[in-house]
Amino acid sequence: MSRRGTGGRRSTARRGRKGIAVLAALGAVAVGAAGCTVQPAGEGAPPVRIEVPSRTPDAPGGPASPSRTPEAPAEPSPSASSAKPSSSPTPARVLWSPGDDGRDVRELQARLRQIAWIFHGPTGTYDDLTAEAVRGFQGKRGLPKTGVTDTVTWQRLLAMTREPGRWELYLMGGQPADPPDPRCMTGRVMCISKSSRTLRWMIDGRTVSTMPVRFGSEYTPTREGVFRVYWKSRHHVSTLYDSPMPYAMFFSGGQAVHYSSDFAARGYAGASHGCVNVRDEDAIARLYEQVRDGDKVVVHR
Repeated sequence: MSRRGTGGRRSTARRGRKGIAVLAALGAVAVGAAGCTVQPAGEGAPPVRIEVPSRTPDAPGGPASPSRTPEAPAEPSPSASSAKPSSSPTPARVLWSPGDDGRDVRELQARLRQIAWIFHGPTGTYDDLTAEAVRGFQGKRGLPKTGVTDTVTWQRLLAMTREPGRWELYLMGGQPADPPDPRCMTGRVMCISKSSRTLRWMIDGRTVSTMPVRFGSEYTPTREGVFRVYWKSRHHVSTLYDSPMPYAMFFSGGQAVHYSSDFAARGYAGASHGCVNVRDEDAIARLYEQVRDGDKVVVHR
């Protein structure tokens, strides 16, 4: 055999071995791409099937899902919607307004009087003057000028004032009368209580009229006990103090029941020189016409 022929066979053999090596390498690549291990098939077993799942750039590392659509954002629950704060604040609750009356209105007026927003009363009635005073107080503090007392207005007023005492609440009268003294239950009697600062005009145990009264100071006290009216003087003027004493009904020395313009103006902020002052001129004018000389006067605690 020639050398050329031998060389050709060797060359052919080398090319054969290279082809086998290339086929083996391609098989290895296919196995690695499949991500699984090829297991030998047993006798009569079906041939091994290798599948390579496809991937998409939008889902790195995961299988493509062309049919998947983005989930819609969850709808807020009704409770979450209702929990949203309201843009408008809850209005303040109205406590008292024009036309109301009672002890609470009296305290409102007394507190307004302490800070010089009102000068009449307290009367216990929410009148036009009270509404005007509340309106002024509200406007001065940047509150809505409604003239009615709501919770916000009341809290501001409480912070600026003190608890009024009993005779501040009844500075100009209006207090309830004490029960009559037992000595007042018979005959015609001016029954006068220092505790409630009231005068009851009574006939045979029946109260005809009641009115607030004021007494003497610590240094000029009104005497207590049972007396009789001994003199009436419609236009009397005090000879001791040179002050008018209209509708005077004297019962003990120089002490008398009479009208007092000072009591009408200042209320219990002042005091008498020992007399029993009445601030309601109309009321004492009627009383003066009914009382007779000799009628009983009882001054008690």
